[in-house]
Amino acid sequence: MASGRRRSGNRRSRTRARSRIGTLLLLLFVLLAIVLFVATIQRQMHGYFTVPTGPKSPVPTPQITAAPPSGAPIPQESVPVAATGPRVAIIIDDCGYNLARCEQFLDLPIPLTLSILPMTPHAKQLEADALAAGKSVMLHLPMEAEAATERPGPGAILTTMSDEQVRAQVESDIDSVPNIPGANNHMGSKATSDPRVMRDVLEVFRDHHLFFIDSMTSYTTVGATTAHDLGVPTARRDVFLDDSKDLVYIQGQFAQLQRVALKNGTAIAIGHPFDTTAQALRESIPKFQDAGITFVPAQTLVR
Repeated sequence: MASGRRRSGNRRSRTRARSRIGTLLLLLFVLLAIVLFVATIQRQMHGYFTVPTGPKSPVPTPQITAAPPSGAPIPQESVPVAATGPRVAIIIDDCGYNLARCEQFLDLPIPLTLSILPMTPHAKQLEADALAAGKSVMLHLPMEAEAATERPGPGAILTTMSDEQVRAQVESDIDSVPNIPGANNHMGSKATSDPRVMRDVLEVFRDHHLFFIDSMTSYTTVGATTAHDLGVPTARRDVFLDDSKDLVYIQGQFAQLQRVALKNGTAIAIGHPFDTTAQALRESIPKFQDAGITFVPAQTLVR
């Protein structure tokens, strides 16, 4: 009996011990949970009730601009225009003979370039009117064509000329249209394919700091490559607008010009002082602008 009572007492003692250990573990767990909770709250509230002690940022002082006098125009802020997006240059060739036909392009609300033939009746008047209207001008240099029936007109550069004659004729043509920054060729399928002649022509251009735009009247032209070799700023024509005077045809060529500009980033088009060309150009302006294309003087596209 005594041993039974001892075993029963031992079991009760072990049970009480396990109960105390469990209670201690529970208290430790609760305490740990409280500590973690407090630490979390402190991290979340850190700085909420405190003021930063670092240096204060200076408060900008408002700039007060005096108002302009009554009736004076309000000055506009000058914002530089970035040269981004597709650009198109329109050149109107064969100017100088008919003043009215060429001047109808001066009223268009875009930059464009009139290419003026030398030694023509209205060359200097047209140059002055174009510049006064904010347009650009260039020399339309007459050059020999492959077909003998094609007559380039006064001041023409011929392949039969000597080097001295070519240079002298180019100088005379430049003098007939003063203040021009450059030129493109009028006709010239034969002369622009002659390396000697083109070197003579472009050496004069180099001496006068002029640019040259190759009208691309021949697939064998060496104009642009020779200009590049001599350091003369140059470019090539991309689209002829009006091989036909038909309005629908010219409208199609303007659509082609828009596609070239959007694909390549720049495009140069050559047209002539026809009424249908002026009409198609006027109709095309909003279409080009809606497509994000900017009209520019031809000179800005030479390299």
